[in-house]
Amino acid sequence: MTPITEVDGHRLALSNLDKVLYPATGFTKGEVLHYYATTADALLPHLRDRPLSFLRYPDGPDGQVFFAKNVPPGTPDWVTTAEVPRSEGPARMVLVQDLASLMWAANLVTEFHTHQWVIQEPGVADRLVFDLDPGPPATVVHCCEAALWLRERLAADGIDAYAKTSGSKGLHLLAALHPTPSERVTEYAKELAVAAERALPRLVVHRMTKSLRPGKVFVDWSQNAARKTTATPYTLRARPEPTVSAPVTWEEVEECRSPRQLTFLATDIAPRLQDYGDLLTPLFENTDAAQLP
Repeated sequence: MTPITEVDGHRLALSNLDKVLYPATGFTKGEVLHYYATTADALLPHLRDRPLSFLRYPDGPDGQVFFAKNVPPGTPDWVTTAEVPRSEGPARMVLVQDLASLMWAANLVTEFHTHQWVIQEPGVADRLVFDLDPGPPATVVHCCEAALWLRERLAADGIDAYAKTSGSKGLHLLAALHPTPSERVTEYAKELAVAAERALPRLVVHRMTKSLRPGKVFVDWSQNAARKTTATPYTLRARPEPTVSAPVTWEEVEECRSPRQLTFLATDIAPRLQDYGDLLTPLFENTDAAQLP
């Protein structure tokens, strides 16, 4: 029988709790749900009011992995949804606004991916993002070098940047912005990616062309486009181990000499939150929101 759990007055059927989703470590679906329940206070502010794209992996990372943007069939009527404009026509998407909705979504076994804008102002970004993606044999260690350059360049424009692991191979940089059209943020991000390539030609590439990427860090500026989404802070990833897109300190970025130093599993996050709190809290403080030059 599927267990029924009540969360904030809503009844949830949580299924297959003993199912192993991460064979490399034996991490089960029940442990996935426990991770999200215990991380909710840090995660929910990053999800709130942001239309959610699901990257689902119901049979683990070795099974079928697929994106789902529209409201999934069977979504409870108490889960918030909203109509979101798209070039191909409006779509209805999920907003995870509370713990019950988070646990319902986590039961689907999904990575959480969100836009850089909130539903109240679609296409008007309040976040700037850079996705630093290493082309083998480059690793996150090389991403750290590029991130430190970008941090200084952003600071020169009065923009405070914060870092998190992608939960995969690379690193993400985030900054809070005064509401700015996504097109302008994308232009600015591209300008900085091009400048990074000029300053660090042996390390950085700003174009996605695969032949250019081996041994370099692709600074993906295009994630700022209104239609695109990026892995949300604290989301689990569909990887061999239950890795997390985890906020990190700049000291950790500066001192990184091995990819394992910036690899964080679900079991690492509670101690980190106890030690540091949410390192990305400044993204929600309007006093830190920057104007693009």
